[in-house]
Amino acid sequence: MSDSKRKDGVQDKAVKVVDSIQATCCVVGAGPSGSILSLLLARRGIPITLLEAHDDFDRDFRGDTIHPSVLHLMDELGLAERLLKLRHSRLHMATISTPDGPITFADFSRVDKKFPFIMMVPQAHFLEFITNEAKQYPGFRLLMGASVQELIEDDGIVRGVRYRADDGWHEVRATLTVGADGRSSRIRRLAEFEPIKTSPPMDILWFRIPRKPDDPEGVLGYLGRGHGLVLLDRLTEWQVGFIIIKGSYSQIRAAGLEALRKEIAGLMTAFPDRIEHLQDWKQVSILSVESSRVPTWYKPGLLLIGDAAHVMSPVGGVGINYAIQDAVVAANVLTESLKAGQVTTDALAEVQKQRELPTKVIQWLQAQGQKRVITAALRSNQPLSVPWFVRLLLHVPFIGDLPARLIAHGVKTVHINQS
Repeated sequence: MSDSKRKDGVQDKAVKVVDSIQATCCVVGAGPSGSILSLLLARRGIPITLLEAHDDFDRDFRGDTIHPSVLHLMDELGLAERLLKLRHSRLHMATISTPDGPITFADFSRVDKKFPFIMMVPQAHFLEFITNEAKQYPGFRLLMGASVQELIEDDGIVRGVRYRADDGWHEVRATLTVGADGRSSRIRRLAEFEPIKTSPPMDILWFRIPRKPDDPEGVLGYLGRGHGLVLLDRLTEWQVGFIIIKGSYSQIRAAGLEALRKEIAGLMTAFPDRIEHLQDWKQVSILSVESSRVPTWYKPGLLLIGDAAHVMSPVGGVGINYAIQDAVVAANVLTESLKAGQVTTDALAEVQKQRELPTKVIQWLQAQGQKRVITAALRSNQPLSVPWFVRLLLHVPFIGDLPARLIAHGVKTVHINQS
C-alpha cells in the first residue's frame, strides 16, 4: 500500500493530486548538485524530473565560486569554453592582509596549469547555464515553483514525492528520488535523517559595496582586532563578509549601524570610505555558519547529496565543488542501475562510500582553520600576526602548495565516466 508523509511526519491520505508523472529519477533541488546530476543523467538517456521550490535561481549571497576541479569536469563535458564566456571574474591567488604585509596562502597557478584560477560567477547564471544545457535532452524536465511536501513510500521504499505548485498538488513517481535541496533540506527531514552537527565559532554578515575598475581583483581578506573581513570580487560590486563570533549579532545590532561601519572601516584599509554605502540594516544578511553531515545518506529509493547530506562551512568556499563532485560520483555509480529500472541500497551505499571520506577530511580541515586562525583572530584585540615559520612553509615546494591544492581540487579528484 502506498502512503505519503508530510514534513511534520504526519501521514496524510486526503491530498487531492492534480496529476501524476513518471520519471526514472526525481531530483529535488536545482542547486549545483541537483542540476549537474540531472544534466549527467539526461545526457545518458535517463528520464529526469528536476524540482525547484523557487520560481527562479536568483538568490542573494549564494556561493559563487567555481573551482578548477569543477572547470575540469565541465571540460570533460565539452562545456568549459562556453561556461567561461559568461561574464565572470577570476581569482588567481588568495591573500590575507597582516601588519607584516600581505600573505598569499593559495596560488592556484602553482597547482593547475589549464585552469589556474577560481571562476567567480553569480550562481544563478551558472545554474541557468547548466539547466539550459540539460533542456537539450528529451528526457529532462525542469519544474520551477514546485515545493515538495511529502515523500511517497511503499513498504519502506521511497517511490517519489508530492509537491505543491500554484495550481495545486502534483506527484512525481520515480525509481530513485535524490534530495539535493540544500542545508535546510526538507527531504532530509521527511526521511527522518538526523545530522551530526558541530559548532563552528563564527557567523557572517553579508552586504555589498561598489567596486571601482581600478580596485584589486579577486578576494581580499583581513583578520584581527576581534573581527574578520573578506571581500569577493563581483565585477561592479564587492560582496563583503564581516566575520563575527557566533551568537554576537544581537550585540552588534544593539550597538548600532555606525559602530558596525567604524569596525569594518578599521579593517578595510584599501578603501575605508566605501563603507558609507552601508546605510540600512536591510542591506545586511546574516549567515549562521554550520557544519554537519548525516551518518547515512540513503534509504531504499532515496539518496541525499550536497548540503542535504553534509553542510559545509564557507571556509575555502569548497561547498559547491564538493556538492558537484557528489553529483558526478552518483551519476557514475547509478547510471546502469537506473537504466535497468532498479537501484539497490548497495549501489546507494557505494555513492556514500566514495564521497564520505573526502567530506570528513575537508570538514576536519575547515574546523582546524576556524579554531586555530579565525577564532584566534576573533578573540584578540590585536592585528593578526602570522608566525615566521608559517610564512616560510608557504614557500616550501609541495608543502606550500597544499592549501591551494585542497581548495582547487579537494581531497580526491573525480572524473566523469564517459561510457
